[in-house]
Amino acid sequence: MTTSRQTRVSSTFLSPVDLDSSGDEPIYRRIADWYRKSIVNGLLRPGQKVPSTRALAQELKVSRISVLNAYEQLCAEGYFETSVGAGTRVARSIPDETLTPTAETRRTSLPRRPEHRSSGHIAPRTHLRRGHAWIWLKSTRALRVGPPAVREFPNAVWTRLMNKHLRKPPREIMIYGDPLGYMPFREAIAEYLRTSRAVRCEASQILVTTGAQAALQLCAHVLFHPSDSVWMEEPGYFGAHFVLKAAGVRIIPVPVDQEGLDVARGMRMSPTARAAFITPSHQFPLGITMSATRRMQLLNWAARNEAWIVEDDYDSEFRFEGRPLVSLQGLDVNDRVIYVGTLSKSMFPALRIGYIVMPDSLQAAFYDARVTLGGATPTLYQAVMADFIREGHFARHIRRMRMLYDHRRRALIDAIREYLPDKFEVVGAAAGLQLAGFLPPDIDDVAVSTRAAAMDISVMPLSPFYLGRHPRSGLVLGYGCADEQEIRDAVRKLKTCL
Repeated sequence: MTTSRQTRVSSTFLSPVDLDSSGDEPIYRRIADWYRKSIVNGLLRPGQKVPSTRALAQELKVSRISVLNAYEQLCAEGYFETSVGAGTRVARSIPDETLTPTAETRRTSLPRRPEHRSSGHIAPRTHLRRGHAWIWLKSTRALRVGPPAVREFPNAVWTRLMNKHLRKPPREIMIYGDPLGYMPFREAIAEYLRTSRAVRCEASQILVTTGAQAALQLCAHVLFHPSDSVWMEEPGYFGAHFVLKAAGVRIIPVPVDQEGLDVARGMRMSPTARAAFITPSHQFPLGITMSATRRMQLLNWAARNEAWIVEDDYDSEFRFEGRPLVSLQGLDVNDRVIYVGTLSKSMFPALRIGYIVMPDSLQAAFYDARVTLGGATPTLYQAVMADFIREGHFARHIRRMRMLYDHRRRALIDAIREYLPDKFEVVGAAAGLQLAGFLPPDIDDVAVSTRAAAMDISVMPLSPFYLGRHPRSGLVLGYGCADEQEIRDAVRKLKTCL
C-alpha cells in the first residue's frame, strides 16, 4: 500500500522578496531589510498577513532558519507582530510618520498616475475634454438617472439558475468563449428581439459585448476613419460623445425637436456624413420618440449615401403611452442599420451584457475587431441569462417592471406639477426610466444639480449634453431606483434648490 504526501500550500500571498544576491550581508538581514522598506513605502500595510516562515523559505529556496531570524528581528523592531493561531502580520501600531516615505524611499516606490497632467506622447485620440465633476453620477440617491429598481429584481430565480450552472459547469462556460458570444444566449436574445422589437436578425448576427458603451466603441472602430463626419443628436448621449471624440471623427450636432432628429437639417449641415448615432425610440436625454416620417427620411438618406445608422435602443422595453414601436432596424430594407441593445436597464447594470445586431455585410469586420480589441464577454452570465429568457422569467420580469415604473413615472409627474409648476417644463415622459424638462434660461442647471447633491438628491443637468454653443438649461430626473414616497420627497427638496 502506497500513500502520497500532499504539499501544504500557504493561504497568504507570497511576497516578491528581492535578496540582492550581489551583497555580502547575511540572508536573514537582506530579508529583514526588504520587508522594512516595503512597510515604509506602503507596499505592505498595517495588519496585513505575511507568509509563514516555512512557505517563504520554500519560495526563496533558503534555510528556514534565515527566515526565522529575519522575522524575529522585525518583531523585535516593532514591524511585525505574532499571535497564536493568527500567524505573523505587519504590526498595526507602526507610527504614521514611519509609513511616510522619505526622499530616498520615494525614489524606489511605485509611480503614481498624475491626475491633472497628460503627456504629449500619448495618441491624440485619447485626449478627451475634461467634463464637469458630475457629482450627480456618484450615488444611487433619489432621482438618479440610470439605475433600475434592483431591489425588485427576482434574486431567488436568478440564484437558482446561477447555482445550476455552477454546481457542474459545462466545459464551454469555463474556457475562452466564442468572440461573438455564447450561442444559446445569442439564440435566445435573437428570438426576443424578433418578437418584442421586430428586429430582423438571426443568432449569427448577434455579437455580445460588455454593455452598450462597449458596443458603441466597437461600432466606431469598425465604421470610421479619423476625419469622417458623423451625425449626433443635439442634445445627445454623452457616452456616444466620448466614443466619437476618441475615434477622432468630426461630430455634426444635429438638433432634436418634437419629432426627433431633424433629418433635413442634418442633410444641410453634412449631406455626405459617414453615419448617424441616434436613440430613436426614446431619445436620450430629452425622451422624444422619433416620428415615422423622420425615420423614413433617415433610412432613405442612409441608403442613398451608403451611410450607416447606429441605433442605440437602450430602454425600449419600458414604453407607457401609445402603441409599441418597431425598431428602426426592423424598417430597414437596405441593411444600413447597426442595432445596439443592453440588459443594464431591464436586468441590472452589473450584469455587463450588451449586444450588437450586425448587418450581413459587416459580420467579418466586426468579428475581426472583436478578436483584436478584446476576446469575449464572460460566458457564465450569458448562460444564466439564456435560461432566464427561455424559461419565461425575463418576460414576466419586464411586465412587472413596466407596471412598477409607470407608477413611479406618474408619481414624479404629479410631484413636478405640485411643487415645480412654473419652473420645470416636462419634455418627454412616455417611456424609459427618466424624464427631462427645461428650466427658465436664467437658472444654471449645473449649479442646481450641485446644490441638489448637497441635499442628498441626484439630478442630472441637461446643458452638458449639448455640443453646440447654445445649450438649454434643464434637468434629467430618474425614477427607476426610488419608490413613490422617495420621489415625492426628492422633488419637494428640489424646489428649494430652484
